[in-house]
Parts: sequence; structure tokens; C-alpha cells
Amino acid sequence: MQIYEELQARGLIAQVTDEDSVRELVNAGKATFYIGFDPTADSLHVGHFMALCLMKRLQMAGNKPIALLGGGTGMIGDPSGKTDMRKMMTRETIDHNIACFRKQMERFIEFGDDKAIMVNNADWLMDLNYIEFLREVGPHFTVNRMLTAECYKQRWEKGLTFFEFNYMLMQAYDFYKLYTDYGCNLEFGGDDQWSNMLAGTELIRRKLGKDAEAMTITLLLNSEGKKMGKTVSGAVWLDPDKTSPYDFYQYWRNVGDADVLKCIRLLTFLPLEQINEMNSWEGSQLNRAKEILAYELTTLVHGEEEAKKAEAGAKALFGGAGNGAEIPELVLTETDFDENGSCDLITLLIKAGFAGTRSEGRRAIEQGGVSLDGEKTTDIKKTVAREEIPEEGILLKKGKKNYKKIVCK
Repeated sequence: MQIYEELQARGLIAQVTDEDSVRELVNAGKATFYIGFDPTADSLHVGHFMALCLMKRLQMAGNKPIALLGGGTGMIGDPSGKTDMRKMMTRETIDHNIACFRKQMERFIEFGDDKAIMVNNADWLMDLNYIEFLREVGPHFTVNRMLTAECYKQRWEKGLTFFEFNYMLMQAYDFYKLYTDYGCNLEFGGDDQWSNMLAGTELIRRKLGKDAEAMTITLLLNSEGKKMGKTVSGAVWLDPDKTSPYDFYQYWRNVGDADVLKCIRLLTFLPLEQINEMNSWEGSQLNRAKEILAYELTTLVHGEEEAKKAEAGAKALFGGAGNGAEIPELVLTETDFDENGSCDLITLLIKAGFAGTRSEGRRAIEQGGVSLDGEKTTDIKKTVAREEIPEEGILLKKGKKNYKKIVCK
């Protein structure tokens, strides 16, 4: 099976322009393709991870990836999927986030001469003359056509700023620059990027002629990443300081039965033949599939040693040990306790990331979903004194899948 057909079989491809040409290009290993990453945080998350896995697959098939870091587009922010305007970041914040992205990407993609390259669109967007940009790009787009884009229609009633309205033109210009300066002939992106991606292809063909071989493909990247990469306490990050290897492992270990094989196809590098054999799995076998998924992805992101530790910690916990060494910890200091040396249970749930608000924590307790060292409590006024926490810690549990060991410094 060639790479394009494998991407189809894994459920990655959603829409394509010029499918026959794209298939031929990718299968021959002649695609120089790019995926953009706007630096909206100081860590990549699971949605980005899906894109990185795709880049790795294509690079292994002989194609050349371009990781485009949005130092320029990040100054505006993509309105896709947003009900309000994104918070504007300073140049210093963007530069810091880009540095973090670079370090993490190098774990997945092989960069270097004749391999993958990493570029920053600030290099051409930040120095653009506005009038020249309007003259070069503006005539190729009508406002009527732009307003049919789903990302703009979703914001029409609430309000779309002219500031954000420019984002599509900037992304289109990115593709044009990568095509002319780096020989980039293909753009990949999530299904929420389709309108922006088509704009880039259209700009290249309008400026350079219809024979210009610029093509786009949209995959189930961002939409699936947004579904899979969110928890009650926020995103699932690739930075171990934001999401520990154990929490990362547990997140995938706890995916729904209906999603586990889909995740294995989309994200792991296991052979499709092996995955297809799991189609008939059910009951306890699905739990084994979840363990395979969690171990494979934790290995990809954090390395095999951390994956083994996370797996051992999970088995110790679910095997009844209750205080496995690799269970993630909530470390409390003196400032976390009140003047009486106590901390209330709702605050502990919030600090552990098991509740976003006090009312959410209160509901979890009242519904009987919270326990300390195996003892369930429904007392919303319960407190834990510092002196009650032994040196080895106590286990805080919410529901069946959320655990933290509480220790004191």
C-alpha cells in the first residue's frame, strides 16, 4: 500500500483538490508540503501532534515537509472556530512560543539539508508595505467570496473585525511565498482551514497562471484534535511540565470504546494489518487496545522510558497498590493551607485539575464521585489538615479515571 492510500485507509483525508495529481505527487515522494503552526501557547498540544504525525509519515515516504511557524500570522490570529477575537500577543510572547515549538518539533521531524525545513512567516509578513500588499494580493479576492467562508459566517452575527478579516489573505500569501521561494507545491491542514487553504491555491494560480501546480489537501487534523485533545482542565499538552507523561498516558488510556481504534489508526505507526485485527475486539480486549494506544503515543511524545514508567504507574494504581511511584502528584506547600493548617476538599479538586470551579467541585463531591485514600466522601465542607497527610501522600480520586497523589513539601 502506498502512502496516499494508507492515509485514506487511516481515515485522515477529508477533502482534496486535484486528487489524481496529489496522489501521484505524494506516492512518488515528490511533494514539498507545508503545515502552519500559529504560536498561540508555549507548548504544542494534541491537535498539533496529529499534524506532526502526518508530517512524519510523509517524510518517511520521501516527501519534504516545511513546518511554517506563524510569527507573523500569530500577530493577528485565525478566527476559525472562535466566537470572539483572539487575545493579541506581544512580539516577545510569540518569539518565546516559537522557540518552544521548535524544540518540540525536532522530536518528531528530521530537519536538515534536503530533509525538513522550518520557516517563520514573520520573515516576510512583518516587513510588508500595506499598500503594496493590497495591490499584490487584494485584486485576486472579492469580499463576496471571502464572506462565504465558514470561519467568517460563524462570526457574522456577533461581529468580525477587519483586523481578523485579513487573516485569510495572509495565509494565502504564505502559500504563495513558500511556492515561489521554497518550491512548496502542496499545503496540508485541518478541515477548519479549507477556505484559507483554497485561497492560497487560488492566489498562486491567479498570479502565476492556471498551470501552476499548487494543490491543497485537508485532513481530519484540527477537528479531531480539538475533540480528542480537551479535558475538563484544559488542553492535553506535549510539554511534560504542562501535562505529565503519566497524565498523557492516562488521557489516551481513558478514551471511549467507540474512539480507541480510530485513534490508533490516526495517530500510531502500527501496521494497518495489526490494527484491522483489533476490529473484532470487545469488552476487556478494548481495554488492551487502549493500553496499546496510550503506550504507543506516550513513547512517541515522551520516549520509551517515560512510557514504561507511566504504564507501570497505571498498573500499580489499578492493580490496587494505590500509591504507585509514577502516579502524578499534587505537591502542597505551606501557602496552600489556611491559618489552621487545613485545605478544603473543593480547593484540592481545583488544584488537582479535577474541577474548573468551586461549584463544579461541589457537584462532584455531592454526587459521590470523590474519595480520599479509597474512602468516598459527600461532605462538601470536608477539609484535610497538613498533619493528616503522611510522607508517602494520600490518593485523591475523582470518578473512575482521575487520580492524584497529594504530598506536602
